[in-house]
Amino acid sequence: MKQTKLAIIGAGGLTGKELTGLLSHHPHFQLVHITSNQVDGKHIRDVFPELSHLPDLVFQKHDTEIPKDVHIVLATPNEVSLEKAPEFLKEGRKVIDLSGTFRLHDQVKFEKAYQFPHTKFDMMDQVVFGLPELFREKIKNANFVSNPGCYATSAILPIAILGNLRKNIRGPVVVDAKSGVSGAGGRTEEIKFAYTHVYENFRAYKILSHQHEPEIEEYAFVGSEPKEILFTPHLLPVYRGILSTIYIQFTNPVDPKEIQEKLQAVAEKEPFLRLYKTPEEIEIKKVQNTNFLDLGFKTKGNTLVLVSALDNLVKGAAGQSLQNLNLMFGYPENLGLVSI
Repeated sequence: MKQTKLAIIGAGGLTGKELTGLLSHHPHFQLVHITSNQVDGKHIRDVFPELSHLPDLVFQKHDTEIPKDVHIVLATPNEVSLEKAPEFLKEGRKVIDLSGTFRLHDQVKFEKAYQFPHTKFDMMDQVVFGLPELFREKIKNANFVSNPGCYATSAILPIAILGNLRKNIRGPVVVDAKSGVSGAGGRTEEIKFAYTHVYENFRAYKILSHQHEPEIEEYAFVGSEPKEILFTPHLLPVYRGILSTIYIQFTNPVDPKEIQEKLQAVAEKEPFLRLYKTPEEIEIKKVQNTNFLDLGFKTKGNTLVLVSALDNLVKGAAGQSLQNLNLMFGYPENLGLVSI
């Protein structure tokens, strides 16, 4: 059986751990190298006991030499991806980057959102944005894929699949999103993401300044006139899952039958998009530990409300990266993500 060898740089984080678990069930990918500067030298079973069934993997430092036939998943902070992605591409490897470093094509917007200078912006013409529902054919031929953000995926897809209906959108689109701590920065030891600060609590953060806002603006309107996005994220007292409520105003009254037909046509051909009859049916618990994005809508006059939900660690990160890896290496797109 054909085996494609992979390394996860930054496998000690939440997303790296999630992808490691997914790859353990994949018949064609072999994880041969994992890194973490924080836990280098430790066996994976000592760091993640629940993954003790995996091969004899030991964490190494990020700069450890990697065999030439191994391809790369970067699950590293933005600044590390900026340094490492060009190096691995120069060595002839395929690379998926899960950070936000290579998502935005406007350098000014990037540096404002991420607060550091982008010194490799000339590489942006090599990158494919890793949202299969929008860029599947490009991903199949890509050597360098930038995996979307979790919040961004939950908002981009519902808007983008409206297709030509987007031309009648009036004014800014409001995205009101709620995430569990694993999708909102809980990968750090910052006190604001500690259990005592999220339990029996609920709050907004990074209002009108979240780095996913320009990402949503860039990709939700591909092939259409861009619109302003007003994005507010909130922190839920749960571990995983994102639910986004998207408010769209149109120039004319909205025909719910037309919206239904448009969304249904897309959902029927997409393996990980599920359309429900009502938005009230969309729940985080239905998507946890899956690669699905669930979607429902309701209309009133000129207003369309879309509600979406996904697991930020799966469809919002590791699962979507595996979906992209399958496409890049010619395997069935849903292999390792659903039982087939």
